[in-house]
Amino acid sequence: MKNVVVTGADGFIGSHLTEALLREGCNVTALAQYNSFNNWGWLEGISHPQLRVVTGDVRDPDFCRTLVEGADTVFHLAALIAIPYSYVAPDSYVDTNVKGTLNICQAAKAAGTQRLLVTSTSEVYGTARYVPIDEHHPKQPQSPYSATKIGADAIALSFHNAFGLNVSVVRPFNTYGPRQSDRAIIPSIITQIASGIREIKVGDLSPTRDFNYVEDTCRGFVAIARCNDAAGEEINIATQREVTMETTLKTIASLMGADVKWVTDPERLRPSTSEVFRLLGSNEKIKRLTGWQPKVSLEEGLQKTIDWITSGDNLKNYKPNIYSR
Repeated sequence: MKNVVVTGADGFIGSHLTEALLREGCNVTALAQYNSFNNWGWLEGISHPQLRVVTGDVRDPDFCRTLVEGADTVFHLAALIAIPYSYVAPDSYVDTNVKGTLNICQAAKAAGTQRLLVTSTSEVYGTARYVPIDEHHPKQPQSPYSATKIGADAIALSFHNAFGLNVSVVRPFNTYGPRQSDRAIIPSIITQIASGIREIKVGDLSPTRDFNYVEDTCRGFVAIARCNDAAGEEINIATQREVTMETTLKTIASLMGADVKWVTDPERLRPSTSEVFRLLGSNEKIKRLTGWQPKVSLEEGLQKTIDWITSGDNLKNYKPNIYSR
């Protein structure tokens, strides 16, 4: 990896991955979604001589062709990811997640890109039929969001099979950490507690998740990008440990020394057949191919996330009294 492109670089995982690639010595072209405010999202404040930030939209095929020219490796993270909003605006998810991925694949093929990593999600598996969930687990589209990611993954793999494009589908399980939006449950709880709220609004606390700290997720991306045997493969990034939402939230409260109680907010509940009740990922494949293993425990990662949210002006970036879709 010398000259790399990161789409979705202005987002949570994308901004951390951009920083990780800069530490690896890469020349990084980081895509932030175009907006009239010229705001670069979480790339604001990141300055590095080998970083070039561009604005645009993966929904535009001509822009995508220009974006990837000269890149040997492309990390495609740009996506609409909020599950609740996908119930409201599914068409926009098809445009960004499916068509956007198609545009990046076509652009990489035309440019002769050596390596393309397309970002998937553990949501494509739905509620576990067996655990740990390996890459052969059936796909179950339990939300419009997960349906579009299943489609995007299939598009990417078809370019490997049909055109020989060196594509890997990278499938992180539930990533958390600094900069995550409070549409996700961990920052939602932390920001509510940090704001002095004592009746914490939550959804269903019974589901389990396999939480990856963001630094571990980014190490997984880099390890897969360097692996010649990863071409044409779907690869989980998972800790192979599961924890209930309830246990996670009690751990957060304990770490923050907060005496709080949970209140179920009907707005935060998914439709019953759309809720993914169990996620526990297998990491055997990524360990076998790359030697990657998670390094950050849940307690350590939660403490790092709490420290970041509650430091400086970071809490001001959140709206804990408003449910973010």
